Amino acid sequence: MPELPEVETIVRALRPALVGRTILSADLRWPRTLAEPSPAAFKKRICGQCIEGVSRRAKFLDFRLTTFDLIIHLRMSGDLHLEETAYTPQKHDRLLLSLAPTSSLHAPPSSPPVTRHTSHVTHHSSLVFTDPRKFGRVWLTAQPEEVLGNLGPEPLEPSFTPQTFYERLHGRNRQLKPLLLDQTFIAGLGNIYTDEALHMAGLHPLRRADSVTAQQAEDLWRAVRAVLEEGIRANGASIDWVYRGGGFQNQFRVYGRGGQPCPVCGTKIMRIVSGQRGTHFCPLCQPFEG
Repeated sequence: MPELPEVETIVRALRPALVGRTILSADLRWPRTLAEPSPAAFKKRICGQCIEGVSRRAKFLDFRLTTFDLIIHLRMSGDLHLEETAYTPQKHDRLLLSLAPTSSLHAPPSSPPVTRHTSHVTHHSSLVFTDPRKFGRVWLTAQPEEVLGNLGPEPLEPSFTPQTFYERLHGRNRQLKPLLLDQTFIAGLGNIYTDEALHMAGLHPLRRADSVTAQQAEDLWRAVRAVLEEGIRANGASIDWVYRGGGFQNQFRVYGRGGQPCPVCGTKIMRIVSGQRGTHFCPLCQPFEG
């Protein structure tokens, strides 16, 4: 699943090409991609909307439109790409948004074009949502807080301090790995960056959160921010067909390296399952405590 750095990379790539462009029509090729509203309402409401901003909240992409927010969660296999030339829809495309050409920015059509579910070549620029596993979801809403309101703090925001993190850890009697994956606790972390941060901080993934000292909490806070920032600099990680062009996989300390030597001490990296998620750690650098 794309995590914070991969989603941030997509946002940064799309933002300059999309802001100011008008959505002409929607070709919804898999109706269950929509979480809300209904397909008919979605197609009607999105036509003529101008894209005023492109941002990220946790692992969600948020396209701020004239009167709505278009929110997309990529889930396991989702991806977004912009096609500026004629485009033939592909097998795993779930939603195509036809965009006005750059020469027609801020000029919505006089009447919304008819949307058809066909396999014809698209002649306008297209924002394409591709999702082989069909787990991704799309919301078109005037109240984005209903989708995003329960998310935890952004780990790279200045307001997320070591003291805040320590207090949040001590308010939860849970193991560190599943807690860090909980998007209501902290936003944007997934399997990759959680394993990497715990190794950098020297903390066992099954350590109880409320047993972590203030210094250990600060070490983990720094590690979380460091691996996320490095992941963004590397344009995320490319580990399967979902991720495009990232290089962070070349810097993995433990993730996906079960049985290989730890880059710090040479001990074989272990792989266990925690909360139904594969978890990688060094038993020497990350001893179990508490």
